[in-house]
Amino acid sequence: MYRFLFTQLLSRLDPEDAHHLTVGALRLLSAAPVVKKAVHRRLAPRDPALRVQAFGVHFPGPFGLAAGFDKDAGCVEAMSALGFGHVEVGTITAHAQPGNARPRLFRLIRERAIINRMGFNNAGAAAAARALGRTRGVPAVVGVNIGKTKVVPEAEAAADYVASARELAPLADYLVVNVSSPNTPGLRNLQAVELLRPLLAVVKEVADGTPKRTPLLVKIAPDLADEDVDAVADLALELGLDGIIATNTTIGREGVSSTETGGLSGRPLKARSLAVLRRLRARVGDRLTLVSVGGVEDVDDVWERLLAGATLVQGYTGLIYHGPLWAYRVHRGLARRMRRHGVSDLREIVGRTAG
Repeated sequence: MYRFLFTQLLSRLDPEDAHHLTVGALRLLSAAPVVKKAVHRRLAPRDPALRVQAFGVHFPGPFGLAAGFDKDAGCVEAMSALGFGHVEVGTITAHAQPGNARPRLFRLIRERAIINRMGFNNAGAAAAARALGRTRGVPAVVGVNIGKTKVVPEAEAAADYVASARELAPLADYLVVNVSSPNTPGLRNLQAVELLRPLLAVVKEVADGTPKRTPLLVKIAPDLADEDVDAVADLALELGLDGIIATNTTIGREGVSSTETGGLSGRPLKARSLAVLRRLRARVGDRLTLVSVGGVEDVDDVWERLLAGATLVQGYTGLIYHGPLWAYRVHRGLARRMRRHGVSDLREIVGRTAG
């Protein structure tokens, strides 16, 4: 049914218009108590074997929605009801901003990919805090992904991240510092350890100071050189971060014909994202929680990422091509595979194939 809808309708719409149409429908679902509870009962992961704990947070399943879809935290309940084990909202900036000029979102249907140069379009941290502060009708694990406001100079980036963290960390199950989007000028420069160390240190002070101590993770780019991946991993251990999310979108264009600028996500990112995960696992072992994202399409990909050392796995582009039952099907398939392999606890397989 979804494939027909995508082929006959959604694929013919401007990609961003289709996204807004989808988000609008999901907001309606979030606002309909009876319907969302019924959907949650049917689609949310319930198999005890799928439950996982990471940085002190309990997740009903390991597969979650990556940042970029729900930019303003308006669809948290709907996405949880549809079967995602967690929902990462954002990227959210301290100040509202419109993002880059349209067109800024492009489908690569043959490659099962998208290119975006959205530029952190969002309503700002205060608006997101209001949305996150509302009472929820269904349970949801929520990560909050924060980034730098475009007009803020690099020298003032730390203060800008701190402003967002103060608003949002108390409302988040975990907080993510995003220094890896290719669509905010100069942002990726902050991945350099000499700039990243003071930024993460001050955000961590805020996260540590919340009533329940909010876990803090950093999200990195797939385009980092291997030695830079190692350096960020070492820094995360040094500062006592809770985890690393790998990876964001890529500026590379290997395997695709499009020359549009922006961040590429989806199937072409699969190999590099997996390689970065394996390198991180070899560097940090189980001392940090690793969250793998990039090119995840189905239960085979999720299984492979878990074996390679990820405790949690995320996806976004696959939602566009596989539809609203995607997370439900992934979790259902994962539970079946665990039973087939005699696995009753996800901890038994995390990192099993890591070198």
